[in-house]
Amino acid sequence: MKCELCSKRIELTFMNKIIGTLYTKGKKQKAVCNDCQSRYSSREIKEKLNL
Repeated sequence: MKCELCSKRIELTFMNKIIGTLYTKGKKQKAVCNDCQSRYSSREIKEKLNL
């Protein structure tokens, strides 16, 4: 799985959960990596993802 903001590969845990967050709007899910979460505020992330 890749980050929607930086296109970097998102790591998975041993139980196949992503190390990051899924932002959803309706049925669409967009993954954001841990680095982008620390770099941008949640408001900036939502603006960049058009949510």
